[in-house]
Amino acid sequence: MATFLGINLFGLFGQLLVGLINGSFYALLSLGLAIIFGLLKIINFAQGAMYMLGAFAAWMALNYLGINYWLALILVPLAVGAAGILMERLLIRPIAKEDHLYSLLLTFGIALMLQGMFTHVFGSSGMAYAIPEALQGGIKLPFMYLPTYRAWIVVASILVCGATWWMIEKTRLGAYLRAGTENAQLMQAFGINVPLMVTLTFGFGVGLAGFAGVMAAPVYSVSPDMGSNLLIIVFAIVVIGGMGSIGGAILTGLGMGIVEGLTKYFYPEASSTVIFLVMVIVLLLKPAGLFGKEA
Repeated sequence: MATFLGINLFGLFGQLLVGLINGSFYALLSLGLAIIFGLLKIINFAQGAMYMLGAFAAWMALNYLGINYWLALILVPLAVGAAGILMERLLIRPIAKEDHLYSLLLTFGIALMLQGMFTHVFGSSGMAYAIPEALQGGIKLPFMYLPTYRAWIVVASILVCGATWWMIEKTRLGAYLRAGTENAQLMQAFGINVPLMVTLTFGFGVGLAGFAGVMAAPVYSVSPDMGSNLLIIVFAIVVIGGMGSIGGAILTGLGMGIVEGLTKYFYPEASSTVIFLVMVIVLLLKPAGLFGKEA
């Protein structure tokens, strides 16, 4: 067994891998939240439910329709994003001018409703979703065994997060979107359909949760409470990175996953609270978050 300074390298790198995988999902979910809040000022408490919906949609597509993982990875985020568009148009838009607390309570109620409905239909026990054949197996590294599917999760998450950051921060579309949320009347005067941009942005942020749900299905049990277990952690990560900071959500999500993995190895008792401890420290030292800007 390889050791260094009394540290079991197999165990350490194994926990780092677990932390990086968790961090990949944290990054995707917190990125969706940061987009929706930072650009639209909507506190979407249904993001965890959309993640769960994505996993269930992939499971049902495979078992009822014969749609494989790769096709589900394309279709399910589009379907979940479409559900988000309907939610924004029919439920959130009518209260858009009210206090942010109303949208928070509304989306929280939607999350509870979806979780209860899926629990009633499918039960509370988890269901398995097979790893696609092309991503089965793994690679033997000097200090650990790297499952191929776990490596795919990390790579796919980084690519999707990086592409989203580039689109919002570096393209004309992203500039229109940022300008539209800051001064909607001015952008409409230039012929930009701001309400449509808002709706599509909300759908895109929710679609990221659906994408994460499809990738999570072969790793975790597909169950109605899988989203609620992550939601509070993801909100803490968004606060640490800075509410509305796109890059902060990505970097903090990956970083907190690694911190959580290291804590599980060195002090397992604190692994479930370390992210919240970091949040408290960051809020005391920098209330706007690590990458946020003071209002």
